[in-house]
Amino acid sequence: MLFRNASTEDLKEIVEIYNTTIAGRMVTADTEPVTVDSRIKWFNEHSPEKRPLWMVEENGICVGWVSFQSFYGRPAYNGTAEISIYLHENQRGKGQGKAILEYAMTQCPSLEIHTLLGFIFSHNLPSIRLFEKLGFKEWAHLPNIAVLDNVERSLSILGKRIY
Repeated sequence: MLFRNASTEDLKEIVEIYNTTIAGRMVTADTEPVTVDSRIKWFNEHSPEKRPLWMVEENGICVGWVSFQSFYGRPAYNGTAEISIYLHENQRGKGQGKAILEYAMTQCPSLEIHTLLGFIFSHNLPSIRLFEKLGFKEWAHLPNIAVLDNVERSLSILGKRIY
């Protein structure tokens, strides 16, 4: 797998991949597709040195993307980041998520990230199992804080101390 810093030219594909997850109501709290314009501020919050946004390619084909975002935005939390992994529809269930998460964890020391968090809907059992398989534990459970199609959903925050 090749991990490279995303460029603004990748934003259209990032949004397309993201939007494929909305209808399933398992991955994101967005309920309608997002636009490229609506994601520019989010894109610009990333930096290759501390909070990268990587495109992931395998054999010249885009598999998906991975994002590191600051947690809570206060200096005392600089060593903590939230990770998000989004895969192309035709790449899901093939083990790429595990490979991406493993690689991301190896990069945390150089990014000065000592604690990694995953914010995962509690009913998204495949993602929870993936994170748990790699040593993440449930650090918080926020019951019924989201409503998707008139169904209340809980959020699990899984965490792991990297170093």
